Amino acid sequence: MAKAPILTPQAEDFPRWYQDLINKAELADNGPVRGTMVIRPYGYGLWERMQQEMDARIKDAGAQNAYFPLFIPQSYLTKEAEHVEGFAPELAVVTHGGGKELEEPVVVRPTSETIINEYFSKWVQSYRDLPLLINQWANVVRWEMRPRVFLRTSEFLWQEGHTAHATYEDARDYAARIHRDVYADFMVNVLGIDVVLGRKTAKERFAGAINTLTLEGMMGDGKALQLGTSHELGQNFAKAFNTQYLSKGGQQELVWQTSWGVSTRMVGGLIMSHGDDNGLRVPPRLAHVQVVVMAIKGDEAVAKVRELGDRLKAAGIRVQVDDRVDTPFGRRAVDWELKGVPVRIEIGPRDLENGTAMLARRIPGGKEPVAIDSLVDLLPKVLEEDQAQLLRESRERREARTADVTTIEEAAEAAVAGGWARIRWADLGPEGEAKLGEQAVSVRCLVAEDGSVPDADDAPGTVAIVGRAY
Repeated sequence: MAKAPILTPQAEDFPRWYQDLINKAELADNGPVRGTMVIRPYGYGLWERMQQEMDARIKDAGAQNAYFPLFIPQSYLTKEAEHVEGFAPELAVVTHGGGKELEEPVVVRPTSETIINEYFSKWVQSYRDLPLLINQWANVVRWEMRPRVFLRTSEFLWQEGHTAHATYEDARDYAARIHRDVYADFMVNVLGIDVVLGRKTAKERFAGAINTLTLEGMMGDGKALQLGTSHELGQNFAKAFNTQYLSKGGQQELVWQTSWGVSTRMVGGLIMSHGDDNGLRVPPRLAHVQVVVMAIKGDEAVAKVRELGDRLKAAGIRVQVDDRVDTPFGRRAVDWELKGVPVRIEIGPRDLENGTAMLARRIPGGKEPVAIDSLVDLLPKVLEEDQAQLLRESRERREARTADVTTIEEAAEAAVAGGWARIRWADLGPEGEAKLGEQAVSVRCLVAEDGSVPDADDAPGTVAIVGRAY
């Protein structure tokens, strides 16, 4: 009788496969309150690497990290009507504290535009204070009705950037810089996901924004996942909070603003973009464990893997040594495969006699014996090859499953069949967008014919990317 698979096959039930993988690879558990999650150490290690890579890019763009309170006075949110209307269904509101009813309810941070603008209005006095570029790493709470671990949870982790500028052009260009040089660079070159960069339609914009730039990735089942957004806020919040500066000409002017963020949703995107029926596959540039060096059995093998682990660490490779010879080797190998560690180096008594190790590559699959002494020089090349393979697979899947169509019906059919559609925005428009919504299909973003981001929704040659989404 054939053994039951460890994971539900993707082709059989993709959502069940996703949940199986999160559990079996020990990435996260459901929290005690509906919609919350507990991120386990291996899953949190992935998030930490995302933080490190993103934080470096954010700082290269000139932003500095700060921290603002979790609790926001409810009155702050009412200052920008469109913003509060957009978030009202998701708010968690505290009405009691210290054993008594609060004089004013406080909202548990759903995003920080309002509280940060309260302080921007204090900190910005002159054109010399601009641009003001702030980022924070924090948790946020949005009361989620349809939770799914990493993708939609009532509490999640993220970074949110908030900036103030002297001119519309400066704010517009900075939002585009974050979109391109921070988010897209990270997602393509580290996550290995071939994202599409575009702008949201008016219907899909962030509440209170005049423009939203997005990065959309195609998951393994053909659905879209919004992986990050960068917003031009115009002067909406500046008006609400009276955030002004004294210009060089001696006039009081309202600032122009941006906000932008990515979250632990990227962990879900990583799983669904690169995972297969054997588990997760982690891009080597992201992996907090790039190589696991495993002793099969025997004291000499244990000594050798420890020595090799030290040599690889000294060479700058992120290594974990698995010398748990009291646990069956097969079980350990399956666990590391589920976790998606890019490379396993397996060493046993016979390998030591031959001066070789077994090199197992998770991403392309397969095993081959290699000389132990060659590993320090060989592994960087192997890791870069496997990084490139994941990006190539992501691009090929998106291209193969995106259809060029001319009608609303064809666009819906392509999305329902498990892919994306490209249709001229002039042939779709807001009315067609509404019709697609009736079939749980949405316009993921607008792009120009050459793949760039259009300046406006109605710019000539604008194309809509249509699909079903998480």
